[in-house]
Amino acid sequence: MKKAATPGFNPLKTKTGIKINSGLDGLMKACKRRIEHALDSWLPSDTITPVVLHKAMRYAALSGGKYIRPLLVYATGSTLDINHQSLGGPACAVELIHAYSLVHDDLPAMDNDDLRRGKPTCHKVFGEAMAILTGDALQSLAFHILAHDPAIGVSPTQRINMIKTLSTATGSMGMAGGQAIDLAAVGQPVSIDELEYMHEHKTGALIRACVKLGALSTEIIDTKLLETLDNYAQCIGLAFQIHDDILDVEGNTATLGKTQGADMAKNKPTYPAILGIGGAKHKASELHEQALASLESLGTNADPLRWISAYIVHREN
Repeated sequence: MKKAATPGFNPLKTKTGIKINSGLDGLMKACKRRIEHALDSWLPSDTITPVVLHKAMRYAALSGGKYIRPLLVYATGSTLDINHQSLGGPACAVELIHAYSLVHDDLPAMDNDDLRRGKPTCHKVFGEAMAILTGDALQSLAFHILAHDPAIGVSPTQRINMIKTLSTATGSMGMAGGQAIDLAAVGQPVSIDELEYMHEHKTGALIRACVKLGALSTEIIDTKLLETLDNYAQCIGLAFQIHDDILDVEGNTATLGKTQGADMAKNKPTYPAILGIGGAKHKASELHEQALASLESLGTNADPLRWISAYIVHREN
């Protein structure tokens, strides 16, 4: 590890929004190139039967997202000096899980959204039944990649640990469970502790899995280091959701790429609703500082993780 850890950066406001740190900008562009190329190679061609399902899978997974989750896989790998080729499989897997979750979240039976990443949602283009199958197929492909990608250069035992990590993060004790709690909480009084528990599962579980999968992409990993990285991931996972709640109030539909104010309109529990906008911003900033503090022992190798934490609480979509 390199010495002399540096603090997170402060993005600058410009006339067009946030000016991203140049180091993070380069990392994000490299991640976008790698992940889009990898996803394109793993996703079935839309000329293969069933054609409509494969078109829908590609529509959902290659729709120009921010790729924060694969970025976390690559940044964690960079911190630990892991070859980026070994990280492509885990990075694809977490993005496919994220894409599947968005397709299902947008369905009329769930959040009933018409817009995602500035485009019509999957069910609006392909129909509800095909959107359900699309999410199912994307989730299945994610685990197929973890099981079969030859570039993941770890032992079978370690590979199983990676599959276990992602399956736990997506199931009833992770993302799916958090969504179930979210649906049950609509219109109900919720305490700040209950809201935090919900978001640590709905959003935070997959973000924590991204960091852990990056770390597990090397055969030798210290338990204490895994705990350090998990503390960081837990902080940024909750900060991510809090900032999403803030953007639902302060953002605009064109910039967000989804309908602004949707959570408020549905009377969903959010951090601004409970803490106020000022309190929610303070909480997100506090979590960012805690994330930085957890990385103090890792030196400048961990700067990409610091940049991502700062980006999470300053982004505009």
